[in-house]
Amino acid sequence: MAPLKALEAEYPILDPNFQAFCASHGIFSVEDFLIHDLYELAAFAEQQPTSEKLKQGITQVLSIIDTQHQPWLNGLELLDDALHNKHVLSTGREGIDLLLGGGLREGQLTEIVGPSSCGKTQVCLLAASNVATKQMGNVVYLDTGNSFSPQRIAQFVGHIAGCAFDEAGKRIFQRIMNSIVCHSVFDIFTMFNVLHRLVINFPSQLQKGGQVRLLIVDSISSLITPILGNSGSQGRALMISAGYMLKKLAHEHNVAVLVTNHTVGGERGIPKPGPWTDLEEHPTCEASTFW
Repeated sequence: MAPLKALEAEYPILDPNFQAFCASHGIFSVEDFLIHDLYELAAFAEQQPTSEKLKQGITQVLSIIDTQHQPWLNGLELLDDALHNKHVLSTGREGIDLLLGGGLREGQLTEIVGPSSCGKTQVCLLAASNVATKQMGNVVYLDTGNSFSPQRIAQFVGHIAGCAFDEAGKRIFQRIMNSIVCHSVFDIFTMFNVLHRLVINFPSQLQKGGQVRLLIVDSISSLITPILGNSGSQGRALMISAGYMLKKLAHEHNVAVLVTNHTVGGERGIPKPGPWTDLEEHPTCEASTFW
């Protein structure tokens, strides 16, 4: 989903007047509508000179939200899609792939959970390097904690590709490194915007043969924890929207999505995943398992 301003070209009803009205109520994006009292918003619209046009704009945004829902699929259709379209991407470590049932599956979202400093980011860097090198695909890395290391990526790529230090080897190394794109994302709304731009660019990427095979969010907890600090339901709504958007992107564009999350204290002191939403794969990260 996107900022309202980005939708104006496609939906003229969402003009600057409508955007200004929404901004006066703290609404700047489609996501904001999900956590706002729409009955109250419509009541405010009634008091404006352009009330009918404003209400048409509200209806248009609701229509956009409605189109985001996936169509119903029966079991046979889902199985056929899994068999023919959902390939498995190796993380670069046999033990991790074994825990994941073969690796990272295209069209699905995989969550790796573990305490701080257990190696989650290293798994992400390794997976990015391996997919870019062996699967010949692009990788988008959303770094929420300033933990992305291009030096570590270069080490992994050099080891996996085994490039010689001649001109041909340097070109191969450069191509692989250029196929891993990192975005610094420090709040959930920035993540929504980056994902929206990514979806818009998918058609042109396919035409150029540069398909994104893997999307990494390291870590989702850095984005979710701050929005759950308030007492209302807005944080939970945004959390659910983030999970839904990532799953939808994975399914519709056949991308493997890898998300890391931290652990929190559970019942009787047993660690459990931090606040998030039900995801596809859910292994627990332990340094002894991976390294």
